[in-house]
Amino acid sequence: MSLASQHVFSIRTQLILLSGLILLPHGDSIAAPEGPLKFAGVAFSPGSTVTANVPLSAQEKSLAAQGGNTVPANGVAVLATPSNFDPRKNWPVLVICSTSDFKRQNRNDLVDFYRTVGVAEGWVLLAGDGPQRPRSDTAAWRGAMTLAAVTALHRSFAGSEKWPIACAGFSGGAKGVGYVAPLLAKNGCRVAGIYMTGANEDHLSDGYARIQPGGNFLNTPIYISAGHDDRIATVEQQYTVAGSIKRTGFNRMRIGTFHGGHEVNNGQTSVALRWFRDLAK
Repeated sequence: MSLASQHVFSIRTQLILLSGLILLPHGDSIAAPEGPLKFAGVAFSPGSTVTANVPLSAQEKSLAAQGGNTVPANGVAVLATPSNFDPRKNWPVLVICSTSDFKRQNRNDLVDFYRTVGVAEGWVLLAGDGPQRPRSDTAAWRGAMTLAAVTALHRSFAGSEKWPIACAGFSGGAKGVGYVAPLLAKNGCRVAGIYMTGANEDHLSDGYARIQPGGNFLNTPIYISAGHDDRIATVEQQYTVAGSIKRTGFNRMRIGTFHGGHEVNNGQTSVALRWFRDLAK
């Protein structure tokens, strides 16, 4: 596959789909019901992965429709929790953004790349998608479905709107988080970290400029993970991405390298999640 095919979220697409967005905050969270744990009305046990249909707000429908997409009746949210999950306590949340190469969706990357390490590190994992893949898999679509999933989380567990959220993306997903993370911050989420693996272009600076989440967003911790043998996003390219992000004004950044190629490394994920969690205390 050529390097160009990895560019899921093109600059040209973002100019069309992300300029001029009017981002609306969601309503107040509602208390979780007594009895068995439920996520968006679906019962689940701690330590499991649950899938639920979630409603789309008017704003999310507007975002989803961009690029000529048909707006679905609902979004699909996937939640994975540690075995000791208790929603009365404070939990960090890892929100996943995948590449659309190979027809991947956010929930695929949650299960394949992040779930094992994430729950072991004491994180709740969350992904939002449509029921089917869209005609045009844009950052606006990913943002709409992710916002719907986050809103479902907040409505399911009282107080969860205060939980810190980190965004993780691999390959094209590492470009996508450059738009999803500031979109979440603009909508009132407490974004406590951005984890990028295999990114050969800086889309975070563009997302920050277009979505305008506020100057405090520049304090968001950013962890870049680079494989020594990555031929799609070389170590040199990822250091260039880091330099571009720093010049935009982001002031908390780490770069970790590992022996491997274009892949998500579990050890690097653990390091990033521990760093984000320590800073969020």
